[in-house]
Amino acid sequence: MTTTRLKNLLLTGLAVAQLVLMTPMPAPGQSVVEAIKDWTKVDVADRPDFLSLPIVDSALSKPESAKVKQLLWDDHVAQLREQREQEWKDKSIKLGDLKMKFDYRVFGEKPESGRRLFISMHGGGGTRASVNDRQWQNQIGLYKPKEGVYLAPRAPNDAWDMWHQEHIDKFFHRIIEDAILFEDVDVNRVYVMGYSAGGDGVYKLAPRMADSLAAAAMMAGHPNGASPANLRNIGFALHMGEKDGAYKRNKIAERWKTDLAKLQQADSAGYQHQAQIHEGLGHWMDRKDAVAVPWMSKFERDPNPSKVVWKQTGVQRKDFYWLAVTDGHDVTSKHNLVVARKDQKFTIESSDGLTAMKLNLNDAIVNLDEPISVYRDGKEIYQDKAIRTSRSIYQSIQNHGDSERIYSAQAIVDFEEAEPKEG
Repeated sequence: MTTTRLKNLLLTGLAVAQLVLMTPMPAPGQSVVEAIKDWTKVDVADRPDFLSLPIVDSALSKPESAKVKQLLWDDHVAQLREQREQEWKDKSIKLGDLKMKFDYRVFGEKPESGRRLFISMHGGGGTRASVNDRQWQNQIGLYKPKEGVYLAPRAPNDAWDMWHQEHIDKFFHRIIEDAILFEDVDVNRVYVMGYSAGGDGVYKLAPRMADSLAAAAMMAGHPNGASPANLRNIGFALHMGEKDGAYKRNKIAERWKTDLAKLQQADSAGYQHQAQIHEGLGHWMDRKDAVAVPWMSKFERDPNPSKVVWKQTGVQRKDFYWLAVTDGHDVTSKHNLVVARKDQKFTIESSDGLTAMKLNLNDAIVNLDEPISVYRDGKEIYQDKAIRTSRSIYQSIQNHGDSERIYSAQAIVDFEEAEPKEG
């Protein structure tokens, strides 16, 4: 063996030994909570991967789960504050090769629970950058909520579909996180709105981001094949000029108005909407559409709704509210899931294209000290207790970055392997 190779082996061994020494191991009698508290005290650059800790799959009690959740959330927030402060000051977010500039105004007295956030998308589209710049500047002053942070982003590119490309979801989630950190925004009072091409964006984004929103308002846009199905648990405002005939915007808005009414008629607890076709007006509605702002402001997000309608649309997602597809399953536009919950019972009403699902759970959704049951076609296909673990808490914080969507347990329900029991 050469001297160089021997030296490399010794150095590798020393590095491994150092990592082991740095890894917080529960001392005899030390609780999971104490072990995680020790882990959060280690400098971020020197920490081992949280999921490599030997305590991540240990069962937690309800009080322990609450403490772990708070420790990991506080640690997550502290890291984000340090990482994101400059981009908020610069009013510019960079993700990969794309950059989203934004400007914002703050209105009214801050409520005790935190401010509202209105993300307002400008018009324009597939045209010169200078045209979209003017549209952005116009959007900054277009609406004035009674209270809240009114934020107008500049689209990262100048394509016709600039507001519903896949990266927009990532930018908007980052804006929401930053606004919570630096403007004390209430995570349950976030709204999206947009005019013309920005309205196109609302048609597309509201259904696929509904679990992050309280309400949305579409002004003078085109849905480009979007579906209203996922809007069950948010408020949705639609405003269109009667004479806005380009791309048949007015005709399609009329159909959406009818479809929303039918959805609400069939499900009175959902699909709250305001749909107005403004008589005699064209693409510009003389600000009559501004009534959508106070209407939206009445809504507060329910992060744990009693029923979730999840139709894959546009950008496919792996989870939606407390529902998720199981690991290893590819998501396609054919995957649609409708599940209702009451107490400890979940009822699958539709599961097109899926053979299994994952339930993300916490103590606000069910009593995790008792078994849950899942029914399909009137028969029980699953019954078991879901175990609280630090792994579930940590992964949901990393995946969602949402203080109201931290899940401490999971349940995997396999439709095909289940042995149905009469309900």
